[in-house]
Amino acid sequence: CSPKMLSFCRMYKLEIELKRGHNLAVRDRGGSSDPYVKFKLAGKEVFRSKTIHKNLNPVWDEKTTLIMDCLSDPLYVKVFDYDFGLQDDFMGSAYLYLESLEQQRTIPVTLVLTDSQHPDQDLGNLELAVTLTPKDSPIEERRDSTTMLLRRSWKRSTKQQSMRLSELHRKSQLWRGIVSIALIEGRNLIPMDPNGLSDPYVKFRLGPQKYRSKTVPKTLSPQWREHFDLHLYEETGGVLEITVWDKDTGRRDDFIGRCQLDLSTLSKEQTHHLELALEESRGYVVLLVTLTASAHVSIADLSVTPLDDPQERREILKRYGVMKSFSNWRDVGIVQVKVMRAEGLMAADVTGKSDPFCVLELINDRLQTHTVYKNLNPEWNKVFTFNVKDIHSVLEVTVFDEDRDRSADFLGKVAIPLLHIRNGEQKSYVLKNKELTGPTKGVIYLEIDVIYNTFKAALKTGVPAEQKYIEEEPKVSKQLLQQNFNRVKRCIMVLISYGTFINSCFEWESAQRSIVSFVLFVVVVWNFELYMLPLALLLLLVWNYFFSSSRETADESEPKGFMGKLYAIQDVFISVQSALDDVASYGERIKNTGNWTVPFLSWLAITALCSATVLLYLVPLRYLVLAWGVNKFTKKLRDPYMIDNNELLDFLSRVPSDVQVVGNS
Repeated sequence: CSPKMLSFCRMYKLEIELKRGHNLAVRDRGGSSDPYVKFKLAGKEVFRSKTIHKNLNPVWDEKTTLIMDCLSDPLYVKVFDYDFGLQDDFMGSAYLYLESLEQQRTIPVTLVLTDSQHPDQDLGNLELAVTLTPKDSPIEERRDSTTMLLRRSWKRSTKQQSMRLSELHRKSQLWRGIVSIALIEGRNLIPMDPNGLSDPYVKFRLGPQKYRSKTVPKTLSPQWREHFDLHLYEETGGVLEITVWDKDTGRRDDFIGRCQLDLSTLSKEQTHHLELALEESRGYVVLLVTLTASAHVSIADLSVTPLDDPQERREILKRYGVMKSFSNWRDVGIVQVKVMRAEGLMAADVTGKSDPFCVLELINDRLQTHTVYKNLNPEWNKVFTFNVKDIHSVLEVTVFDEDRDRSADFLGKVAIPLLHIRNGEQKSYVLKNKELTGPTKGVIYLEIDVIYNTFKAALKTGVPAEQKYIEEEPKVSKQLLQQNFNRVKRCIMVLISYGTFINSCFEWESAQRSIVSFVLFVVVVWNFELYMLPLALLLLLVWNYFFSSSRETADESEPKGFMGKLYAIQDVFISVQSALDDVASYGERIKNTGNWTVPFLSWLAITALCSATVLLYLVPLRYLVLAWGVNKFTKKLRDPYMIDNNELLDFLSRVPSDVQVVGNS
C-alpha cells in the first residue's frame, strides 16, 4: 500500500481451505491426470498442495494460513499435472481478488480454471473456503510509528513464512528409505491375443514414481528378471500399485489385471519373496522386495555443509573405507553438490528476466533448489547430498525457468560423470542444450565432492546398470540419423585403418616393417599360450595410456546450408542402403550354400570342409597358422604382380542371393 493509503491498511490473516476440483483437464495418456495446486501472492509461491494421482475430481481438504498487509494483490491459483522426471503440465489457473471478499466470515468460492492460450477450453473448477480476518494493530498512533510497526511485522511474517515454505519444499523432496524390487516372473496369465497368448509387461506406481518393465512376447508365463529401486517418502511406506498389461501394436494395450502391496506390512532390512494374485483376473506376479533405510540424502544451506564438518567427514570416510568393503555392497558412496550460483542466464520472460530454479538428477534420484524470481544471475547457495549406487553414474544439473501458465522453460544443462570430479574444486560449467551437443547462454558454479569405496565400485561395474525410469520416446530425426551414421563410420574407418596397416605388411610396402612383422608373427605363433591374449590387451591399454596423442572424440563439422544438409542425408541413406544390401546378400549366400540352391557349389563346400576336418585332425593348429602366415608374407615376394584376394569371399560371390535366385528363375 502507498503512504497515502496507509491509514486504511491493516494486517490481515487469510485462511484458505482447498476442498476439491471438478472435471479437471486430461493431461496423461490414460485419460486422467495427477493434479496439484499452487498459490502465488505478489509473484511468490506461498503454498503447494499434495498431488492426487489419477483423478479428474480430486479431493484435497488442505488448509493454509497467509499473513498480509495489503489486499491489492490478487491470489494467483494454478493447477498442474505432476509428471515424475518430466516437466509438469499446466492444467489451468484463476485469480482470487481479495479486496472483494467479505471479512470475518467463511465464504465458499468456486474458481473457474482458464488458459490464456486456449480461452475456449473447459478446464474445470476448484472449490475453496476462504476466511479473511483483520488482525489487531494500533493504527491510531503516529504515521511513522505505524509504518515501522507494519514493516517489521510484515518482514517478520514474510521471513517466517518463507522459512516454512523452504522447509516444506526441502522435506517434500527427501526420501526416508528405498524399496528394492526384483520382478521375477508371471504365472498363469490370461490370454489376450487370438493366438491364445499375450505380450505382457508390468507397470509399478508408488506415489509419484512410476516404472514400466520390458515386454515379453507370446507367453502366459513371462520371465522378466528385472531389478529397480523406488523411493519411500512416507514413514509408513505407502501402497505399491501393480498393473499387468498386454502390449498391442497399433491399438490400445489390453488390461490383464492388478494388485496392491501395502509396504507398511513388510519388515525392513529383509528380503521378502511374494506371490501376488491378480485382482479381476487370474494369475500371479512373483516379486522379491527389500525395504532399506536411506543413508545420506539431504538438502541444506552452505552454513551446514555435511562434509565441511571434520567429525562427520571422518565418519563418512570410515564408512566407505577399506575395512567396510564387505558390508552393504549396494551403498557405494556419497556425492555432495554445492550449487552456488549461475551467471548470464537466458531471459525467458517478456520482461527480460527469468525465474530460475535448478534440478539435480543422479540416475533416478532427483532434487531441486528453490526458485529465485526475476533474476539472470541467481544465487541458490544450497548443498545436496546423494547416495552413490554406481560410480559410473552421471550427475545432471538442469536449470529451468518457472512459468505461471505453462510448463517450466529449459535454460541449460550440464552432465558431469562422477569419475571426472575433482573433490573440493569450485568450478564454472558452461550450460549446454538438451542434447548436450552445444552451448546455450550462461554458466553455473558448482563444487562437488565424491567419496566412495573402490572395492564396492569395482564389484558394481560387473552388474547391469540401473536404467532411468522416465526416458523420452525416440523420435525420427534426420540430424540424429546422420550423427549416428557418422559415429558408426568412424568406428569402421578405425578397423579399416588397422586392416590396411596389416595388409601393408603382407604387401612389403616397407621392407623393414614387413621383416619385423614376419619375425614377430613366427615367434608369437610358435610360442603361443592362452595367457598371451589378456597380456596383449594389457600391453595395448598401457601403450594407449602413455603414448596416445589425443583422447578426445572426433567431431565432424556439420554441413552448412539446406543443400549441404540434403546431400549429407542422401549420402547417409545411400550408404545405409548399400550396407544393408551387402549384409543381407552375404547372409543369403551362406544360407543358399546350405540349401543346395547350386548343387555344384554345395558339393564344393563339402569337399573343402572335409579337407579342413582331416587337416585339423592330423596337423596341429599351430602349424596350420604358421603355414597360412608364411604363405601370406611370401606371396608378394614369389609373384610381385599377383592380385591379392580372399578365397572365402570369392567362393561366396559365386553363390546367388535370394534376389538373384528370383531374378534367374
